Amino acid sequence: MQIINDLEQGSEEWLKVRMGKATASGFSNLITSTGKRSTSLPKYAMTLAAETLMGKPEESFKSGWMERGNELEPLARAWYEFQTDIIIEEVGFIASDCGHYGCSPDGLSPGSGLELKCPKAETHIGYLIDQKVPTTYKAQVQGCIWVAERDQWDFASFHPSLPPFLLTVGRDDAYIAQLADLVREVTELKLDILEKIQKLGA
Repeated sequence: MQIINDLEQGSEEWLKVRMGKATASGFSNLITSTGKRSTSLPKYAMTLAAETLMGKPEESFKSGWMERGNELEPLARAWYEFQTDIIIEEVGFIASDCGHYGCSPDGLSPGSGLELKCPKAETHIGYLIDQKVPTTYKAQVQGCIWVAERDQWDFASFHPSLPPFLLTVGRDDAYIAQLADLVREVTELKLDILEKIQKLGA
């Protein structure tokens, strides 16, 4: 595990470091919330291969709500630190030793980490009612636990006009073992695609 601190998430340098790697935010393309292999895995392998070949990621769309979430993140982080009495470390990227996968946590602490969301009101209310990590983010949260070598992770949702939501998630070793197998599979498929494309250009 290699923690890269001197990167601003969202910057051009950060995008380059992540390029061609399976990342926690993309792990839902590999594994479902129930631990099954996702049908999106082959397509994700092509995306990773394309990033590697182009030397840059595809242009990504960022909605107004996503922009607003980014603006609220410092306020949300301050709330989290006050609520938990934990000063979190902001990091740019955590890369695996093999260099084929990684994650970009919203914060790290000695025994845990943080996934922080600032969604629109109706989405946040859904989190408050369900009182669990949304299935959409299970792969991301467990993936961060795996990559960052932690035993637990905090999932937090913040909206300035509503009560906050905070839940600590434990490590799911069976789920992580399946995820690790699928990361190896998508990496092998990506490398196979790259080899085939290189032969076409030979």
